[in-house]
Amino acid sequence: MKRALAIAIVIVARVLDAQSQAQVPNPDLHYHLGPDSLAQDGVPKGEVRGPFTLPSQIFPGTSHTYWVYVPAQYDASTPASLMVFNDGQAFMAPEGDARAQNVMDNLIYRREIPVMIGVFINPGRRPDQPEPTPRDWGDRSTNRPVEYNSLDDRYPRVIVDELLPVLYKEYNISKDPERHGIGGASSGAIAAFTVAWERPDHFRKVLSIVGSFTNLRGGHVYPEIIRKSGKKPIRIFLQDGRNDNRGQGRGGVYDQTRDWFFQNVRLMKALTEKGYEVNYTWGIGRHGQKQGGAIMPEMMRWLWRDHAVSVDPQDMVERSFKEPAAKN
Repeated sequence: MKRALAIAIVIVARVLDAQSQAQVPNPDLHYHLGPDSLAQDGVPKGEVRGPFTLPSQIFPGTSHTYWVYVPAQYDASTPASLMVFNDGQAFMAPEGDARAQNVMDNLIYRREIPVMIGVFINPGRRPDQPEPTPRDWGDRSTNRPVEYNSLDDRYPRVIVDELLPVLYKEYNISKDPERHGIGGASSGAIAAFTVAWERPDHFRKVLSIVGSFTNLRGGHVYPEIIRKSGKKPIRIFLQDGRNDNRGQGRGGVYDQTRDWFFQNVRLMKALTEKGYEVNYTWGIGRHGQKQGGAIMPEMMRWLWRDHAVSVDPQDMVERSFKEPAAKN
């Protein structure tokens, strides 16, 4: 009898909590994609090629599906920059919250970021496992949790030792690590940071949306690791929202190590104290890409703000739009 009563109380509490949540305005309500994230008339469109399959020796039995964005301005005679997006299917979704290919089209055309090859790579999976989708990113059906949330060098080796050699064979990509960036959302964001942390000899720019710097597989210890380690040549832009997952489990028990917003702020403070190039913004949103997608153009501008420019007032090429290579 007492057990039945306790269960009934829990059920009622959950119903009341759900009703209360339903009455609260959606904190993502005011985050919308701007013109820089949408296809624009007159802006040359890059080509998204793929899907391609990347077999993995580092995670035996798995392979990674990826797509390659080639901007209209790509010229095989000139080394291009590189930007990799984890959870590629979500970042390239035509009706998604990021639409990174549109962002690159628009910013490259206006010379706000350099000409770059973009790579959208999904987490690894076995042949019997489904491909992640914009609705299901693969946490329960692919190798995503192990690859993205582990603080070791295995996923960085997938990117550096397995992916990069394939890309170098197909495209003229600069080998300068200052011209290589990597980004992601949630677990894909901490994975992006881990790639740069483990291999700054290859990646030095990190884009992080609602990064899972939490105790999924020990990610909450990064602030301590950063403070104890020598400074690395990494630049990072962090975004998170006050209504991200806040570490409140069943029964309202709070676990600070599973508080996404708290841990992102901790990471920012550790990076700042250590003298890293770090930019950040804290919104009101939930766990997702709504705010991060809305500000992605600004994140990309900041990360790539040091690309080469000409200050010669007579340089009319520099003062014009970046036209497709065939028109130059």
